Amino acid sequence: MVAKNRKSKRLKFGSTIQQAVEFGEVVFICVGTPPLPSGAPDLSAIDVVSREIAKHLKEYRVIVEKSTVPVQTGEKVKTAIQKYAKPGTTFDVVSNPEFLREGSAVKDAFSPDRIVIGAESDRAKELMLQLYKPLKAKTIVTDIKSAELIKHASNSFLALKISFINCVANICEISGANVIEVARGMGLDSRIGPGFLNAGLGYGGSCFPKDVDAFVDIAARMGYDFHLLREVQRINQEQRERFLKKIEQELWVVRGKKIAVWGLAFKPNTDDVRESPAIKICAALRDAGAKVRAWDPKGMDRAKEVLTGVEFCADMYSAVDGADCLALCTEWDDFKNADLAEVKKLMAHPTVIDGRNLWDPATMTKKGFTYRSVGR
Repeated sequence: MVAKNRKSKRLKFGSTIQQAVEFGEVVFICVGTPPLPSGAPDLSAIDVVSREIAKHLKEYRVIVEKSTVPVQTGEKVKTAIQKYAKPGTTFDVVSNPEFLREGSAVKDAFSPDRIVIGAESDRAKELMLQLYKPLKAKTIVTDIKSAELIKHASNSFLALKISFINCVANICEISGANVIEVARGMGLDSRIGPGFLNAGLGYGGSCFPKDVDAFVDIAARMGYDFHLLREVQRINQEQRERFLKKIEQELWVVRGKKIAVWGLAFKPNTDDVRESPAIKICAALRDAGAKVRAWDPKGMDRAKEVLTGVEFCADMYSAVDGADCLALCTEWDDFKNADLAEVKKLMAHPTVIDGRNLWDPATMTKKGFTYRSVGR
């Protein structure tokens, strides 16, 4: 898409903010807002870009917050631009949060669930509506603060939903119920829906952990203790600890054992290992004295940058060769379609701890594996 649109001269790249401000009626701020040690987002890049935009404003522009920012950031962006722009310069600030998922960003861009526009003036609102009109998507126009909150509230609610089903999974394990069936029964309720009801190792990636942490911090700064989300954070951490406990229960002693880990990316169809449960599990097993051998279809290079003391294998079968246990951490189709007979033959002992409920328990038992999953 990039090559096609560059060739048709509908897409071009520049090297300065000045070029962008002089060219575009709508100027998007898309810089990162990484978490600080406190969990609060680092807004220094937003500040730098806002001041740089202000220097080059000559005629009316709509300045759009696309980055994920705390509520009330729009006010600060507006103040910064007013302070550094020439007197009499006209502009509007708009909040337009993004909801793209890694691995399906192009599809999400053209077929979004909704487009959120937070605008204060009719001029800015009309320009943004005109911009997005070709997508024919459901659009909500609101005030800037509400638009900013929609992003954090949405991601935090989805994280909450994941933590909820993981708690249900733990009850299923104790009682003998099947979380897959429970989730299916829940998901058919139109008020709940089936999305994000997959029990497993918890949420990870570049958005959910960061946005939940940020929302907790935002609330605290405003004098509200968002204890519900703090519990979501605790449950998410506990889910990984329960997975490690299952490995320990099956191996008795982890130190010195060979453990294969399938999956390093935080989810399939991406190489992103940021806040990946798999990375944390590999590190915990390594620290416990295990000999960890790992493989992922796309995440190997990224994992090598953040994970030491682990052997990165050439393929998934070499990872399980001689292993005392296989820990499944990411639900890639490569793993779902693996030759399980070959896996069993290669392993020193056919013990599989499935953190993503990728395989059917009865089938795995029939094939001769000692098999444990989540909530089944």
